[in-house]
Amino acid sequence: MPVARIADSLADVPAAQWDALHDGSNPFVSHAFLAGLEQCGVVQARNGWTPRHLTLWDGEHLIAAAPGYLKTNSHGEFVFDHAWAHAYARHGQDYFPKWLCAVPYTPVTGPRLLVRDAASSQLLLKAAIAHAQRAGLSSAHVNFNTAVEDTSFGGEWLARADIQYHWRNLDNWADFDGFLSAMDHKHRKNIRQERAKVARAGVSFRTVHGDEASADDLVAMHRFYLQTFAEYGNTPAMTLPFLTHLARSMPRELVLILAERGGGVIAGALCLRGGDTLYGRYWGSVETIPGLHFETCYYQGIDYCLRENLGIFEPGAQGEHKLSRGFLPTLVRSRHWIADPAFAQALAPWCAEETASILQYKTLLEAHTPFRSMQACR
Repeated sequence: MPVARIADSLADVPAAQWDALHDGSNPFVSHAFLAGLEQCGVVQARNGWTPRHLTLWDGEHLIAAAPGYLKTNSHGEFVFDHAWAHAYARHGQDYFPKWLCAVPYTPVTGPRLLVRDAASSQLLLKAAIAHAQRAGLSSAHVNFNTAVEDTSFGGEWLARADIQYHWRNLDNWADFDGFLSAMDHKHRKNIRQERAKVARAGVSFRTVHGDEASADDLVAMHRFYLQTFAEYGNTPAMTLPFLTHLARSMPRELVLILAERGGGVIAGALCLRGGDTLYGRYWGSVETIPGLHFETCYYQGIDYCLRENLGIFEPGAQGEHKLSRGFLPTLVRSRHWIADPAFAQALAPWCAEETASILQYKTLLEAHTPFRSMQACR
C-alpha cells in the first residue's frame, strides 16, 4: 500500500522522480520551477505560502505527487474565496490555515495531480483530505486543474469555474496578416492602428530565451515587474535570483520580449513556453506610449507563436479587452473540499449558481468575437 508523506521542501524530493510524473509540457509543475520558488525567496511563510507538498511512495519510488502549500491568506491564488473566509469569521470559525494544491502566483491551467495512472489520482485526493483532517485545516483546494483531472474528483469536492482569454492558431495561420484576415474589418483595422502607433514612436522589439538573455536583460525585466506592482500598490513576490534561476535551469522555456527605443530597453514581457503553448506572466514599462502594452504583451506574443509553431498563447488572468484582440473565452476550473459539513452544504448551491453564470457569460462572449464567422472560433 502506498505511503503518503508531506514534504516541507521540494528539495527533499528527487527531481528526476518528480519530473517523471508529468510529461514536461507544462513548465510550472517542473521540479526546477517549483523548487526555484522556494530556493530564491518567492515562496515564503510570511507571505502566506508554506510548502506542504503531498507525495505518495511505494518504498523508495515516488508514484504520485501534488504541489501543495499551507495558506494563511488567499494572496496570489487567483481563485477568489474572500467571501468564504468572511463567512467563516462571521460564524466564529477560522478559514485559515487551509491546504492548497496549486502553483504559487500562477493562474495557469495544468496538471495538479501528478500521477502515473488514474487509480493514483484517487489515492492522492484521499491523502489530501486525510492531511487536512489530521492538521485540523478548514479545507483543501486544487486550483487550475485540467479538464481530464476534473473527472477524478468525487462529489465531496465542490466545483468552481471562471473565464480566461486564450489565443489559438485555429486555422493554421502562417503569419500575423493571416491571423488578421480572419477578423472583421473594424477589429483588423484597430489592431493595425495600434501596432502602427508603437512603430511610429520608434519602438523596436527583441525576443530572447533564457540562455540568450544577458544579465542586464534580466535586471531590466525584474525592474519592469517591480514598476508594475508599485503602480498598482501590490506586493511583489518574484525575485531577481528566481529570474536568474529560470534563465539557467530552464533556458529555452524562459522567453523575454523586450521593447527598445533610443538605445535603451523601455518595456518587457516575461513569458514561459511549454509544449505547444506560450504563457504570458508579467510585464512592465518605464515609458507611457499608446499601444505599447498591447504590442508587448499580446501582439509580440502572437508573432512569437506563429514563428515558433506554437498553437496556444495564454496571456494571463482576466481582461475582457483581450477578446477584441483575438483571445477567446476559455473555461478554467478549481475544486474545493470543505471540512465543516454545514459550510459545505451551504456552499454547494452557491458554486453551482456561479458555474452556471460563468457558462452563460462564456456563451455571450462567444457571440461577440472579432472573427468574421464562428468557423474561426471553433
